[in-house]
Amino acid sequence: EAEEEKTAFNVVLAAIGDKKIEVIKVVRDATGKGLKDAKDMVDAAASGAQVIKEGATKEEADDLKKKLEAAGAKVELK
Repeated sequence: EAEEEKTAFNVVLAAIGDKKIEVIKVVRDATGKGLKDAKDMVDAAASGAQVIKEGATKEEADDLKKKLEAAGAKVELK
């Protein structure tokens, strides 16, 4: 029985890296949240992985992962 191809991904911020401000900007753009909410999400990721976007398409998830990694963050797609 073939395994069904995954179509929805959760983008998980595992670690924020050195450039916290850059990561906050990417999170803010991706989520549409305000600056305080985006900062809170990034701060929370410092102590444990945070889901940045749920149910993203493969393309959205890959694009967001590239942007976050460019800002120095570690990202997982689940």
